[in-house]
Amino acid sequence: MLDPVTPSRSLETHATHARRPGAPAPGTDNLPDLILIERARAGDEAAIEALIRRYGRRMYRVARSVIADEDRAESIVQEAYLSAFGDLARYEPTGKFAAWLTRLAYQHARLQRAGVRFLSAVAPNGAAAEDGQEVRELEHAIGCLPEVFRTVFVLRVIEGISGIETAASLGVHETTVRTRLYRAHRRLHAETVRRVRGARTVLELPPARLERLVARVLTHLPRGTLPAAATPAP
Repeated sequence: MLDPVTPSRSLETHATHARRPGAPAPGTDNLPDLILIERARAGDEAAIEALIRRYGRRMYRVARSVIADEDRAESIVQEAYLSAFGDLARYEPTGKFAAWLTRLAYQHARLQRAGVRFLSAVAPNGAAAEDGQEVRELEHAIGCLPEVFRTVFVLRVIEGISGIETAASLGVHETTVRTRLYRAHRRLHAETVRRVRGARTVLELPPARLERLVARVLTHLPRGTLPAAATPAP
């Protein structure tokens, strides 16, 4: 049985429940998506925040695979979250919530990308460096891939999700995912792929952007969109 949602955690009481930046709401970290979704539908702000934090990196990465600009990618993720939480009734529990969210971010990114040429990060000069330079070099190599290969590569190799979930996230057949991934590997040097697999911060969502994303989504969600938390009967 789902735990009842109390008024103290509803969207209406956001200002009275400030937490340390970066700290998830207590008791939400390990809750399954379906429980968090039900609470979010009831107006539970902590559940909404938990879902934003859980999938923010994946959505940012898929947005970055379509649009190189970091600020625009962040804005796209914000729009996708507002679209998702503004009408959670559209989500069908038969599919993975993560794939549904990712597909929203992908669709928003493609709409904004129309007519804009993808500009990958500038490759650093000189020999391959470490840390930030290494990441920029790898992002540049990935950015040189055609978009259809790049997005599959990002989800399968960098984010590490399955072919089935990647297909659901992009709205394509799993066979298409396998073909695009194979072609992405063919275009990249084997050593580059190895380095991408070993790097943890390629197309990463920085903590400051995540905090800004959480704050903006919670601030811009229309209060009338979600039902008020139920009051227990006397």
